[in-house]
Amino acid sequence: MSEAPEEPRCSAKGCRAAATVDLGWRNPRLHDAARVKHWLACDEHADGLADFLARRDFLLSRERLA
Repeated sequence: MSEAPEEPRCSAKGCRAAATVDLGWRNPRLHDAARVKHWLACDEHADGLADFLARRDFLLSRERLA
């Protein structure tokens, strides 16, 4: 018997809400163009996490999860 896959959760510290947004990012000083990391965010934290990444020029994409 296999367990059901766990629902994606928000990456914000201390938040366990369901993720609704995928933030693709990269630190260009550390990672080449092929490397993209992902933070998942709930609606409450998506703007704050995206702003944090954008201020550092790390944010590559912001997509709603299905």
